[in-house]
Amino acid sequence: MDKLDLTRDIGDDELTDLIHEILQEEAKEEYIPLQKQIALSRQLFHSFRKLDILQELVEDETVTEIMINGTDDIFLERNGQIVKSDRRFMSQSKLEDVIQQIVAGTDRYVNELSPIVDARLDDGSRVNVVLRPVALNGPIMTIRKFPKEKVTIGKLIAWKSISQEAASFLETLVGAKYNIFVSGGTGAGKTTFLNAMSDYIPKDERIITIEDNAELQIRGVENLVRLEARNANLEGEGAVTIRDLIKSALRMRPDRIIVGEVRGEETVDMISSAMLNGHSGSMSTGHANNPADMLHRLETMMMMGIDLPLIAIQRQIASALDIIIHLGRLRDKSRRVLEIAEVLGYEDGRIQMQTLYEFREEGMDGDKIKGTLVKVEELAYRDKLLAAGYRL
Repeated sequence: MDKLDLTRDIGDDELTDLIHEILQEEAKEEYIPLQKQIALSRQLFHSFRKLDILQELVEDETVTEIMINGTDDIFLERNGQIVKSDRRFMSQSKLEDVIQQIVAGTDRYVNELSPIVDARLDDGSRVNVVLRPVALNGPIMTIRKFPKEKVTIGKLIAWKSISQEAASFLETLVGAKYNIFVSGGTGAGKTTFLNAMSDYIPKDERIITIEDNAELQIRGVENLVRLEARNANLEGEGAVTIRDLIKSALRMRPDRIIVGEVRGEETVDMISSAMLNGHSGSMSTGHANNPADMLHRLETMMMMGIDLPLIAIQRQIASALDIIIHLGRLRDKSRRVLEIAEVLGYEDGRIQMQTLYEFREEGMDGDKIKGTLVKVEELAYRDKLLAAGYRL
């Protein structure tokens, strides 16, 4: 810091040269092995220009989640197992600097008055921050990483997350513009699966994606519009919600609307406006324990945003939604498609469904669960298949 010229911005190369120069001077006073000098040089550069001690963890492709509980407790998830890291932040102020750097990169802010924020890294990794006084042992930061290379349906088949037969079935449904919801618990792989399934969308369509934090990686579609919600500024103004974006997207002549995740009253616009008003093929995700639970959650979320009787809401959901794909994380930490269900309609006071495919466990292969996604029933409603020109 003493040798830095703080009156001007210096480039990465100049900073690197300065770090090397100081390390050489220190090495004259006390022997520092070459490998140690290289490591120190990298750590110092990351401290100034990157994410400090987190940078190497972010770059480590074997790490899928980074959990920072204050300056001293950092936990990592590798291969579904959580372990404690030996890394530590030098001070709380340094951790806070890293947090502000990440948050500022997405034009958001976090402070004691607004202590919770969602952001993302340049590589698309999802970041959640909670500061004091809400987090008693804060600052708390959780980084959910995504693979550097997009996960395709082919890879999911190779990993036995889905069968080839079920994948081909979903390819047909996406092509025929069935409205699809992907449900599952935290960490089940909903966003990854939605990303993979988007490869089945015809490349000549106009697609609009809407997210709280941009994570979807739809590729090969030229006519693609990506929208991201925005929080209010320090004066409480300028917020742009998911609901605002869905309403705006409807005026952009979309063929399909894909909402990364619905959590509240925006479900009204996704169901009533997007899926019911001629934008078939729309897709989204939501947290749920099973397909039936997903329907109940959709009912609850719609009631948050519209004053209608429950029966009217249920009829809208039954008319709009065609397919629910439920994902789960099994006890061996593998992520699987556990069920594919068809929404049949509203009858006898509730939304009727039937299971088309379900995962059946067949035992253990070492420490891994063996199982198959078994076809249970045939698709009942095939009007969209016929309209899209598919032969039954």
